[in-house]
Amino acid sequence: MAIKLHDSFAIHPGPWLLEEIVKPYNMNVSSTADHLKVTRPALSRLLNCRAALTPEMAIRFEKAFGISAATMLRMQSAYDLAQAKSGSETISIARVREPA
Repeated sequence: MAIKLHDSFAIHPGPWLLEEIVKPYNMNVSSTADHLKVTRPALSRLLNCRAALTPEMAIRFEKAFGISAATMLRMQSAYDLAQAKSGSETISIARVREPA
């Protein structure tokens, strides 16, 4: 049986990466961006929830810090779905009838 988590557990991976990965390595946004070979603004947007984690960025973090790209992308996907569901009441779609 699959475990169902409440949507409030869906967090953007950016702040998690900052608090659990970047800071414990005593790095800042600039040094991390340099190491990942990305621009500082691109990394800052991710860490501050202004941009989504891309597969390419997830792979960069995986190579640099050994954290699973798939895990980070699942975090992003769960966050995206929770955000979409929070506004889904404006989507008026009727359920398709089951085939006879």
